[in-house]
Amino acid sequence: MSTFHLPDLGEGLQEAEIVSWHVGVGDHVVADQPLVSVETEKAVVEIPAPQSGRIAKLFAEPGDIVATGAPLVEFEAAPTADQGTVVGAIPEAESKPGPRPKAARETRGVKAAPAVRALAGKLGVDLSVVAASGPGNTITTADVERAAATIEDAGPPEPLRGVRRAMAQNMERAHAEVVPATVTEVADIHDWPPGSDITLRLIRAIAMACKAEPALNAWYLGRDAGRRLHDKVHLGIAMDTEDGLFVPVLRDIASRGEADLRRGLGRMKADVQARSVPLEELRGQTITLSNFGMFGGRHAALVVMPPQVAIIGAGRSREAVVARNGKPTVRRVLPLSLTFDHRPVMGGEASRFLAAVVADLEKAS
Repeated sequence: MSTFHLPDLGEGLQEAEIVSWHVGVGDHVVADQPLVSVETEKAVVEIPAPQSGRIAKLFAEPGDIVATGAPLVEFEAAPTADQGTVVGAIPEAESKPGPRPKAARETRGVKAAPAVRALAGKLGVDLSVVAASGPGNTITTADVERAAATIEDAGPPEPLRGVRRAMAQNMERAHAEVVPATVTEVADIHDWPPGSDITLRLIRAIAMACKAEPALNAWYLGRDAGRRLHDKVHLGIAMDTEDGLFVPVLRDIASRGEADLRRGLGRMKADVQARSVPLEELRGQTITLSNFGMFGGRHAALVVMPPQVAIIGAGRSREAVVARNGKPTVRRVLPLSLTFDHRPVMGGEASRFLAAVVADLEKAS
């Protein structure tokens, strides 16, 4: 018998969700034959068989979350010499341990009588999220019963899967690691030619701003308290879907013409819609753009994903009364938000970057 474990699919991913098996128990497979499809970090990845042999056991079902290094398949035959797949079996000594189970939520700091705690345990209520109404912020029986009724009305918990799960984990990581600050501005885009593509104009403006203030086209090296400035601008484009948020990368935007960028955006959108974005196309962003204005909103405190140090967002363009040549006039404006990691980036650098974006956007063409 030999066991194939879930390999490391890239850059520290700790788990994957089983999407579908392409084999069953008793099947004979050959090396590099598609074995299983898994979803991790917003992409569906097909894992090939690391060897030839007969399947003796599958360790997970579709929908299960499997930790990197956990067993996937047991083969009846011993491994052959052919193990040259891209994602081969991880030797036992190198297998990564699965995530440690989280301890029960600590509630010792919550004020509640023993009887109230017992009631919360019986009703399945987490005291740490209950609003207290008793003296001195003490949780009462009525508070627990009210929380239990709210939980019952809401229905059973729905586990996050796939893209939403990956997004939740990324947001938690960003919240723990980044020291965010946000500056906002408004660009006057009234003189743009009819039919101008806002996304393409934003891409061009970001490329210009990265040249003017390169401190924001960088990665922060938290462990070493350093930074890495990038010569090329690899722009992450946030794309909203029903399944969650995808951020594919548009490479080297400063050296590409408008037609090439337009084709690149088209391919990215098609890949996201088809859920066929290669993992490598979801990595390596040096700065990110979120054009959330297509859905609504003006300004936002966006989330910076480490090791990046900045994300710029565009709100919904609108007509507004502005002063022009000392007189009020109605102009079309585009609200902008820049959130940056205040550890490696100074406020002045962020402000100059945003001013450079505005200056390019306010050009007529």
